[in-house]
Amino acid sequence: MFPVNSVGIVTARDKLTIGWTPEEIWQRVRLFSRMDPELAREAYGLGKDARDWKVQLAQKDLLDSGPTREKVVPVLYRPFDVRYTYYTGRSRGFICMPRPEVTRHMVAGENMAIAVGRAGQVIGSPDWDIAFVTNQMTEFNLYRRGGNNLFPLYLYPTTGRGNLFAHLEPAERQSNIDPNLIAALTEAYGAQPSPEEIFHYIYAVLYAPAYREKYAEFLRMDFPRIPFTSDGALFLKMAQLGERLAGLHLLTSPELNPPASRFEGEGDGRVVKGKKEGLRYEPAEQRVYINAAQHFAPVPEAVWTYRIGGYQVCEKWLKDRQDRRLELDDIRTYCRIVTAVKRTIDIQTEINALYPEIEKGVLSLAA
Repeated sequence: MFPVNSVGIVTARDKLTIGWTPEEIWQRVRLFSRMDPELAREAYGLGKDARDWKVQLAQKDLLDSGPTREKVVPVLYRPFDVRYTYYTGRSRGFICMPRPEVTRHMVAGENMAIAVGRAGQVIGSPDWDIAFVTNQMTEFNLYRRGGNNLFPLYLYPTTGRGNLFAHLEPAERQSNIDPNLIAALTEAYGAQPSPEEIFHYIYAVLYAPAYREKYAEFLRMDFPRIPFTSDGALFLKMAQLGERLAGLHLLTSPELNPPASRFEGEGDGRVVKGKKEGLRYEPAEQRVYINAAQHFAPVPEAVWTYRIGGYQVCEKWLKDRQDRRLELDDIRTYCRIVTAVKRTIDIQTEINALYPEIEKGVLSLAA
């Protein structure tokens, strides 16, 4: 259904190439690019060179590109966890495998993509849960099991368009959805669905508990296949629910305001290690403590235990920030994540109520 796709970027050296903020990664790039190679290796704990990643090649890649701030870009590192990297698009450079065939379409302009694991019930998850939406590039190990395939909605023209055949390429972005699928849906519904409607319909199906349960055996073996309803009105209802889900997962939805959780207590906002005084969940209080005195509440247990990609997302996001101080933006983001998960559970109930109707009249499609 999405002809152009690939796995997420492979950095080979996350400690060097992934940063918490744009400024952090920019300063790191400037310093690393000018250091003696052996000093850089020691300073950043890079270990021995690998076949596809070498200190000197990484430094050359940075120097050849400027470096310039424009190449500092966001990357979806884990579900709901956006960080930053420096992206030149050249293989075996600063980033080992930048996957430009897909990633360039995520940095060229406004876009969305579905990140799907190829197969499997992720270790630690009772059900298949390896699907998420993003408007950024993804890191290969987005999910606990590892590799995610990125399926972008739109494809952008070649930058510069200075090659011999540039005049044959479209000047505007184009849909990455198979034209045969669009034609089949247009014939079935009597009107052509938009690329966004198809994208959101697919996303809703992937989050239908009944779909995940019915096709559990097949989802453990390969990429998910999508049943398309023959009912145009039902298609639009599912697409609308998928659009709401996508907005929640991108943290752009108006449904996130006001947030369903608050940050309470006096302290320095540091996420502390340790079960007694550090990060922990208290189900009776519906509180997520980050230290002895500060917590997020209310966080229902169903929200705390909710998984995407094998991770308890509300735990994972904070766990990765242990020994760090939460800034105001971090606190706001976490409250929005809690809200997004809570709303997701509700919307999945709505999707599940509609899903059996899809199975009653599935279009016969090669997709």
